[in-house]
Amino acid sequence: MAVASRPHRTEPSLPPLTPGPHGRRLGVISIVACFGGLLFGYDTGVINGALRPMSAELGLDPLTEGIVTSSLVFAAAVGALVGGRLSDRFGRRRLIVALAVLFILGTVVLVAAPGFGVLVAGRILLGLAVGGASTVVPVYLAELAPFEIRGSISGRNELAIVSGQLAAFAVNAIIGSALGHIDGVWRIMFAVCALPALALFVGMLRMPESPRWLAEHGEHERALAVLRSVRAPERALAELAAVDRIVSRESTTRMGLLAVAGSPRLRRILLVGIGVGVAQQLTGINSIMYYGQTVLVESGFSESAALIANVAPGIIAVVGGVIALWMMDRLDRRRTLLTGFALTTVCHVLIGVASLVLQPDDPRRPFVILALVVAFVGSMQTFLNVATWVYLSEIFPLRMRGLGIGIAVFAHWTANGALALAFPSLIDAAGITGTFFVFAAVGAAALAFIATQVPETRGRTLEELEVDVTSGAIFRARRGRQVR
Repeated sequence: MAVASRPHRTEPSLPPLTPGPHGRRLGVISIVACFGGLLFGYDTGVINGALRPMSAELGLDPLTEGIVTSSLVFAAAVGALVGGRLSDRFGRRRLIVALAVLFILGTVVLVAAPGFGVLVAGRILLGLAVGGASTVVPVYLAELAPFEIRGSISGRNELAIVSGQLAAFAVNAIIGSALGHIDGVWRIMFAVCALPALALFVGMLRMPESPRWLAEHGEHERALAVLRSVRAPERALAELAAVDRIVSRESTTRMGLLAVAGSPRLRRILLVGIGVGVAQQLTGINSIMYYGQTVLVESGFSESAALIANVAPGIIAVVGGVIALWMMDRLDRRRTLLTGFALTTVCHVLIGVASLVLQPDDPRRPFVILALVVAFVGSMQTFLNVATWVYLSEIFPLRMRGLGIGIAVFAHWTANGALALAFPSLIDAAGITGTFFVFAAVGAAALAFIATQVPETRGRTLEELEVDVTSGAIFRARRGRQVR
């Protein structure tokens, strides 16, 4: 549903999109870049099935399990923060190539790890790569995409993430069932990560730089060449002119944190981005993605049955991602986010109630909880995950885009890491019931935040959004209506 009224457009209208080879070229670029998202998903999801055999071989306890799992996540927070700034300085494409190398290096260290210390070091290397990819790939896609289909192009990265997680769950189930009797089976699960990392490295060597980054750095001929490869000629010229107007109107100096903090409007949009990123994580979605097997064992499944049943949330995540991509260019971001937090909060309550009412010896208990977990993951992926990453990639002005998304995703990963570290102990202390009631309370608070603080962004170019953010017009959004 479109918003009832939008701010006055301050930029000239662009020529309409037209079909042609440029559309296919944009599709190829998005597929190659999304190998970064696939790696993000595989590296965060593989621990789900690898943790138990790893713990048995290396003698890990609940605390060290939490450290191994969360070390990647906390490193991803640092990678996100640093990655945004490095991409501002060196370019989106160059940094994605460097991240592919880091993915390969981290995989080698992890597979060869003789003990806990090296294991954590490998996870940290992978975390830095995951965090950098989570920041740079969405921005790269958003800066290449036409505004009319920016949501579906940028959202492909999230679909790649959940596809990577599903691949991890499926690989874990296959390898665990076929080779679970041998020592070091978890090393094989981790080694698979090297294949998409090599594909990302080779593929990105042939991909173009972001035209908006090139224009901002004075490389107008290269920027126009890139735009002509992914747009019709007339549209390419018009888009470059729009970017040039923004660059000439604003200072070309990259904004630091102190400059952003000193501007009430930029500070507010940064807090909105942080809030959206943290709220998405505090649903507890990655507790399911990292510890899904543990939750299902706690609900009553055997270890082997839980490993197989754990594929179901991965499948529904991909199905939800496909639906979300279809919705991104049709439904407003605010409405999508509000729907998602409402549905996930209901699922949290139902999981808590089911685990409370159905006794541990009740044969229905594991299947009811599995069904509710699948409903929760489906709601997250359909309404929240894709929308969150698309929103963060488009809300910040060009001069602070790398810094803004880096800080927002840093906060996102920090919340993720805190949950990853605490979840085994939380489940041990409060069980499924208490844990999911806590998630429900946080979900209710997130709903209030989205309803009162988050402005709409769909249907506007990045340059128009920049004008509205810096003028303050974007903050006059209430309940999906923009007022002047």
